[in-house]
Amino acid sequence: QLQLVESGGGLVQPGGSLRLSCAASGFTFDYYAIGWIRQAPGKEREGVSCISSSDGSTYYADSVKGRFTISRDNAKNTVYLQMNSLKLEDTAVYYCAATYGSWNCPVPLKYFGVWGQGTQVTVSS
Repeated sequence: QLQLVESGGGLVQPGGSLRLSCAASGFTFDYYAIGWIRQAPGKEREGVSCISSSDGSTYYADSVKGRFTISRDNAKNTVYLQMNSLKLEDTAVYYCAATYGSWNCPVPLKYFGVWGQGTQVTVSS
């Protein structure tokens, strides 16, 4: 069974940091591009970051560029999202998602076929 499980969310003050993890099971992780998508209350889903399966190239939304870093450890079937200098507007549920193949990031959200359950990130003073 294909499964993604996020962890690492929580409550943090503005300017703080969190590292999210996305652990995959049930599929050959190396062949999948992985994305981080967030959704704040009352807002549409936003693709935050993505890492390809082929060459490890990455993508960042303008809203997080320079603050967030995505990485993957294929040996551990895990993708990470290091989030620094967090802002109030980063508050959202963060999901990781996977799509099979040699995608170049960014991947349109509709092509992500496997999704995790999400982890809440709250930035508040």
